[in-house]
Amino acid sequence: MNGTLIARAQSEAQQITEAWGALKWVANRELGGLAGLTLGRVTLNPGHSNPRHSHPNCDEVLYVLRGRLEHSLGDDVVVLNAGDTLVIPAGVPHQARNPGHDAADTIVAYSSGEREFRLEPGGW
Repeated sequence: MNGTLIARAQSEAQQITEAWGALKWVANRELGGLAGLTLGRVTLNPGHSNPRHSHPNCDEVLYVLRGRLEHSLGDDVVVLNAGDTLVIPAGVPHQARNPGHDAADTIVAYSSGEREFRLEPGGW
């Protein structure tokens, strides 16, 4: 096998806890030397929303594992249930809200190993 194989234990993930939920980064430039990918898991607490934001340097793919989300995407709002996927182009302002009674659990991937995060005006 060419290249380097990197296996990472769950305890090595980068965990960030916010009032609205949590982010767990498992692979990116810092965690694995990936130039073209960031992979993580995001949990959104019931009745909460993350801040409206954009990623100027990368596309985002969101896959809902459990729960339900309302996601603003530019001027549109889409409802996502477990098993649904949302593709968000680079630079498009977006925000998720969990209208349910249980945490929403998602996998997120970005097309850059160093995703930029920009707060955007407006939102819920």
